[in-house]
This record gives sequence, C-alpha cells and structure tokens, in this order.
Amino acid sequence: MLERINSPADLNGLTYTELERLAAEIRAELVKRVSLNGGHLASNLGVVELTIALHRILNSPEDKIVWDVGHQSYVHKLLTGRREEFANLRQHGGLSGFPDRLESPYDAFGAGHASTSISAALGIALARDLAGKRYHVAAVIGDGAFGGGMAFEAVNHAGHVGARLMVILNDNGMSISPSVGAVSGLLNRVRLDSRYEQAKDEAKRTLSRLPLGESAWALSKRIKVRLKKALVPGAFWEEMGFIYLGPVDGHNIKELEAALSRARDHETRPTLIHVLTRKGKGYAPAEADATKFHGVSPHKPRSNAAPSYSEIFGRTAVRLMRENSKVVAITAAMEDATGLGDAAREFPERVFDVGICEQHAVTMAAGLATQGFVPIVAIYSTFLQRAYDQIIHDVCLQNLPVVFALDRAGIVGDDGKTHQGAFDVSYLSSIPNMIVAAPKDEDELQHLLATAVAAGGPMAIRYPRGNGLGVPLRDPRLIPIGKAEVLRHGSDVAILALGSTVYPALEAAERLAVEGVQCTVVNARFAKPLDEDVILGLAERTRRLVTVEENVLAGGFGSAVLQTLKTAGMTSTSVDCIGMPDRFVEHGPQEMFRSLFHLDAEGIARRVKTAFPELARRSPINHKVVK
Repeated sequence: MLERINSPADLNGLTYTELERLAAEIRAELVKRVSLNGGHLASNLGVVELTIALHRILNSPEDKIVWDVGHQSYVHKLLTGRREEFANLRQHGGLSGFPDRLESPYDAFGAGHASTSISAALGIALARDLAGKRYHVAAVIGDGAFGGGMAFEAVNHAGHVGARLMVILNDNGMSISPSVGAVSGLLNRVRLDSRYEQAKDEAKRTLSRLPLGESAWALSKRIKVRLKKALVPGAFWEEMGFIYLGPVDGHNIKELEAALSRARDHETRPTLIHVLTRKGKGYAPAEADATKFHGVSPHKPRSNAAPSYSEIFGRTAVRLMRENSKVVAITAAMEDATGLGDAAREFPERVFDVGICEQHAVTMAAGLATQGFVPIVAIYSTFLQRAYDQIIHDVCLQNLPVVFALDRAGIVGDDGKTHQGAFDVSYLSSIPNMIVAAPKDEDELQHLLATAVAAGGPMAIRYPRGNGLGVPLRDPRLIPIGKAEVLRHGSDVAILALGSTVYPALEAAERLAVEGVQCTVVNARFAKPLDEDVILGLAERTRRLVTVEENVLAGGFGSAVLQTLKTAGMTSTSVDCIGMPDRFVEHGPQEMFRSLFHLDAEGIARRVKTAFPELARRSPINHKVVK
C-alpha cells in the first residue's frame, strides 16, 4: 500500500480497510528506518492514523499543516512525495528529521523546538485573511508542548481575534519524559473519565422523549453547557474563544475524519480537536517504554565504552546533592535525557521537572537562589536560547548563584539545524556576571560542576553530545575561576583550545612537531573570564596564536581573545580563529562536520601551517623547544 502513495491525493481513493493496512506498513517502515538511521520513533508511531486523516481531510500543500517540534513529522514526509528519499532520513544530504520549508512545499513551517505551532499557524491564518484567500490552517501540538507558555500566549490571541484555525491537540501523556503540570493533569482526567460521554448519551435519550419545541432545545443547551463545565476541559477552551471537539480516538481514522471535517467547516472561531493517542503505538517495545524509544540511536557497534558526558554530569550532580542539601536541580521535560534521572529518584523533592518551559525554569531557579539554594539548571544548549531574557534579567542582573549545565553544546549532528549548540559561548559571554566554562574531558566536567556550585554567582558549563574519552575519574575538586591550563610547551605558536577541541589540539601539536613546528597547547577551560596572563604571555613570546572552539566565531572564545589582545595593545600578534561558520549547520555526522570546519587534529594542524606559512617552510631540525 505504501508504494502506491506518492502524494496525499493518493489517499483519497482508499477504503478504511486499505487505510488500516497502510498504517501498519507505515509503522513497519518507521521501525526499520529509525533502527538503521536513528531518530524519533515513539512519537511518529503514535500519529500514523492522525496524519493519514489530516491529509485526507485537508488539501495540502494549499492547506497548511504546522507540526509542533516536528519530531512526529516522519509519517507526513512519507505521505508527501518523500517516500523514496526516506532511506536517507537524518543522513547528510538526505531528509531532515524535522519539517523544513526548504525541503518540501508540504512543510508549511520549520520546527525543532516546542510550543511554536499555534503562533506560527495563527500568523499564517492572519496572512491568509489579509490576502483574501480561503485555505485552511491546522496546528498539530502535543500535550507536553501545550504546557509551554508560548502555546498559551498564542491560544489567548487566537481566541481574541477569532481566527479561522484548527488546533489538533495530540494527547498521549508524554513529551520526551512523561508530561507534567496542571494542564497534563486536566487532560489526564478527561482521558480517563468516561462520565461526559455517558451523561451526554443519557441526555440525548431523555430529550428524545420530550415534546419538540423551544423549551426542549433550551434545555438541551443548558444540559450540555453544565456537563462540559463539570466534567471536561472544553469549557476552558470555549471561554478562550475556541470551539472544543473531543476527546477523539486518535487511532480510529473514521472518527478522526469526522472531527477534522467539523473543525474544517467552522467559519467563525478557532477550533480545538482533542485527540487521544498512544505514543509508540503498534510497536510493543516503544509502547512499553515510550521515553526510551522517543529518540533512538542507530544500531551499530559501540566503539567507546566510556560513559557519556550526560551520565557523568548526572553522577556528579547526585554526589553534590548528597554533600550539600542546598543544591537542587531543574530540568525542562528531559529528566533522563539530561542525566538527572538518578538524582530525581534519590532526591524527588529536590529535582524539579517543569515541563517544556525553559523560561519558567530559569526564573524559578532565580527565585530558589534568592533563598539560599544553589539550583543546577540542566538544559540542552540549543533550548536554553529560549530563556535568554530570563538569564539576563532574572539571574545575572541580580548576580544569583544559578548553575547552567548545557548539554549538547557544539556540533550535535543528526538532529541538524535546530539542535546544533553553536551559539552558547557567544550569547552567554556577553552577559555581565556570567562565568562560561567548558571541560576538556569528562573528568574535568566533574571539577567544573563542583566549582560552579561553589562559585557564588551565575556560571554556565557547556559540554558535548556523546561519550567521554575514557579518562580516569578523580574526586571533584575546585578549579580557580578564569585559570587556564598549559598542557604542552612550544616556541613557535600557541594553540588556545576550549572544551572538546583540547585533545584534537594536542594531537595536532604532535603532528606539527614531526614537521618541526613546536606548539604550546592551552586548555582554556574558561571562555569568560579569560586567563589574560597566559594569553598575553604567550602572545609576547610566540607572536602567533590559534584559537579553537566548537561555537560560532562571532562573539565566541576567539573573538574574546582578539579583544583582549587589542585592549592590551598587542595588535601585532598574528591570530587565526577556528570555529563553526556563520551559517546554520545542517544534519550529518559530528566527525564529518568537525573535519569540515577544521576542528579535528588534521584540520587544526593544516590551519596552523596555512596561517603561518613561514613555519611550514622550516626544516624539522631548525627549531627551538621551550621547556
């Protein structure tokens, strides 16, 4: 059946029996492809019937479907002319794992972060009305993303302007971790409570025995309103200006089409369709553990037995929480993904999952800090961008001791443009009072986390996605803030490396030594404050510096080094800055991009020779080593 679907129009002639077969084939294709390529599995398995129904009721791409976050858009890609390319999902040069307007006209809006769909869909609907057009607009948002403040801002405005808009609430009780918060609790109650439908059926039977007329009609309306107010969240949405439909079985295509058709045909107000789905539907392992199967890595031999940076962070957080009862931890719907699962189990009253609400997480941390606690806010680098004003206004302006643990900093890889942690050094280093650090390995991560907890002010630690290097782990100790570490001495050029680039810089120095170029290698540790004594001393001795970082060059570590030299009047020092380019980096293997951007050992060595050709022309025996 799937091979017959080359566009959504091919769905229209199928019977419901054929659609059920198609749904089964789509699930088999999802399991096969995600097992090979990695990606988001459970979320896509849960929206198969919903996606089929949407494309049968709407005329995409003329009608616009906006997917929140977008990690549930694989089924949409399969049905919109990208089936033959699906084998290259999340591969460099292949399909993105998220909606991408540059990839297909069926992708009405790009996504990768949560809670954006209703705002974007409202903007599209308003543009349609201003242009005098008639197409339909639908936003598909999960119950986890619905807890984000931006979603409520959009609902508030959409209800106010009365836009003709469909909002499909995909309610599966999950985001990445189980959904939390009052909204989730409200939806759980209606998900599990059958009283409304039972009462509505009873009301229909009663009314059918009453004489026809205005009195019966008025009574039916009063009964319906009172039942909804008493038992379901529909009253809330209707007070917000929406028409509420549901709950609807999200795995029954016929029921879905009926609800979507009603919503499509409403002309005067936005409509919310409450759809109940099961994350991981149709694949027993994913149904049993939707958190584990939310994001799946490709099946391949594990070449590095070292624990991941996330694991080391989590272990260290537990240790620090045992030692200091004032240390607490906060995560935004990613308790296990950030490594805080063990801490939450041991200290359930001191680990707070706020849902997909990064802004709230940061300001709540600031509130805790005013009362003598030391909050560790564990958020991916790319997601912390969403709380930039809160970092400035609520934390740094008041110089509060909040620790930011930035997982997935630098090149993330297969998740692509929306997830690369390319900007945190730049956007954090510009803020007064903020300390920004990056460990060279997993052992140093422990020490920097202990240092941050003891710092007495805001401090951010960025660390990469993936496994550590397998170095021995020592007891956490404090590192002097702003103090770099000189790992190798050489007289020709100094390589100042930050975080994950330190070991490649050391290897580059070994390669260059064979060619007669002697390099000093510095583990900068801190992007802010810089170790100015080390930097200026090396600039004076070598007159040649190279900076290396997994961050964009604009406003990054290298920029700070250049500013330091300029301030000190040492503008005659030659400096070459290596980092990520001034563009959004697509999806692909981490090591491929590190090679492409000269962030691996070979690339660093090549850049040193290119930047300072006079060194490359020297004989290996005519050099001086500084001890």
